[in-house]
Amino acid sequence: MRIVLIFLIIFTAAIKVNAQDYVITDYGAGLDSNKLNTEVIQSVIDKAALNGGGTIVIPKGVFLTGALFFKPKTKLALMEGAKLKGSDNIGDYPYGPSRMEGHNLYYYAALINAYHVNNFSITGPGTIDGNGLSYWADFWKRRKEAKKEGKAFTNLEVHRPRLLFVWQCNDVVIKNVKLHNSGFWTTHLYQCTNVLIDSCDIRSSFSPVPAPSTDGVDIDVCKNVLIRNCYISVNDDGVCIKGGKGPDAQNIAGNGMVENVLIENCTYGRVNACLTFGSECIHGKNIEIKNCKVDNNNPILLFKMRPDTYQIYENVKVDGITGKCGTIVMMSPWTQFFDMKGSTAKPFGTVRNVSISNVNVQCEYLGRMKGNSLDKVSNISFKDINVKAQKPIFETPYKNISMENVVVNGQPYKLD
Repeated sequence: MRIVLIFLIIFTAAIKVNAQDYVITDYGAGLDSNKLNTEVIQSVIDKAALNGGGTIVIPKGVFLTGALFFKPKTKLALMEGAKLKGSDNIGDYPYGPSRMEGHNLYYYAALINAYHVNNFSITGPGTIDGNGLSYWADFWKRRKEAKKEGKAFTNLEVHRPRLLFVWQCNDVVIKNVKLHNSGFWTTHLYQCTNVLIDSCDIRSSFSPVPAPSTDGVDIDVCKNVLIRNCYISVNDDGVCIKGGKGPDAQNIAGNGMVENVLIENCTYGRVNACLTFGSECIHGKNIEIKNCKVDNNNPILLFKMRPDTYQIYENVKVDGITGKCGTIVMMSPWTQFFDMKGSTAKPFGTVRNVSISNVNVQCEYLGRMKGNSLDKVSNISFKDINVKAQKPIFETPYKNISMENVVVNGQPYKLD
C-alpha cells in the first residue's frame, strides 16, 4: 500500500519582521498577568485583515487572552520566549456554531480559531498554553459527584475550550510551535484539506491533575494531512481519526471521510494510543504511521468499534515503529455514549487492508483484535515484527490474519 499526500503549498517560515507583520505590543498588548489582551489582539487581527492580510506576531513574554478569531489572509507567529496563555474563565470563549464529538452543534470557541482561512499558518518557536488546570480540576470533581449520584457524565458537561480549532481551511501549516495544557482537545482540524503539522511539541499534564480528553491531533472529515517530527504526550489519544457517529451518521451533512493521513518521524510519550480510529469515525482511508518512536504502556494502533455506527477503516499502514508500548494493535467494542437514536438499523464495522511491518518494541502482549459480532475484518498482515512481550499472545477470532517473520521473545510466532 502506498499513501501519497499532495500538498498545494510550499512553506518557508519567515521569522523576521516585515511590513506585513503586526507586533501586538505595538498596539497596546501588555504583560500584566491579570489583564486580558483579547480585545487588543483581536483588533490587531481585524486590522491586518482589513489591510489585505498579515502576520500577527507575539513577541517574548506571556500574554493572557481569551478566544481569538483569525480572518482570511492572517497568520500567527510566536517568537522565542513568547506565550499566548488562555484565560481559565469559560466566559472568555464565545458560544457559537462548532463541532464536537462527531456532531455539529453549538459549543465554546477554542483559544485559537480559524474559519475559512486558507493558507493559515501558526509558527513558533513560542508557546500556546491553554492554562487548563482549573478546567481539569472541575471536570474530575463533577465527574466524581455524578458517579456518586448515579448520573451519566459526558465530556461536554464541563465547559472547557480546545486549544486550536481550524475549520474549513485549505493549505494549513502549524510548525515549530509548542501546544500545551489545553482545556479540552489540543488540535482539532475539521473539513480541512492539505494540512502540515511539523516539528511541534504537543503535550498536556498528567500530574498533579490529569488533563482529561486533551487529544494531541483530532482529524475530523479532512483530506491530505501530514504530521511529522512532532513530540506528542497527552492524557488521551495521540492522533485520532474522526468524522461522525450514530446509526445514520453516514447520511448526515457535516460528517464524512478522513483520507490520506501520514504520521512520520514522531515521538510519542504517554498517550492512550498513538493512532486511534474513533470513537466517532465513519470512514478512515489511507492512513499511515511510520518511523516513529513510542514510550508508553498503550496501543500503537487502536480501533474503536461502535455498535451504533457504520464504520469503515481501510488501507491502514503501521511501519518502522520502535520503543515500548502496551500492545501493537487493539480492536474492541466501544460503547461509550452508545445511542441508537430510536433506529432499528444494525450497524457494523468493516476493517480491511491493514499492514503492520518493521516493528521492534517491548510490550505487554502482541495484540488483540475482536470487534462486535457483526463486524467484518479482512486482509490483516504482520511482517518483520520483533517484540519482547510479557505475554506472548495475540487474541483474535478472525482467520484471515497473516504473519510473516514475526518473532516474540526470540521465538517464531504463529497464530493458533
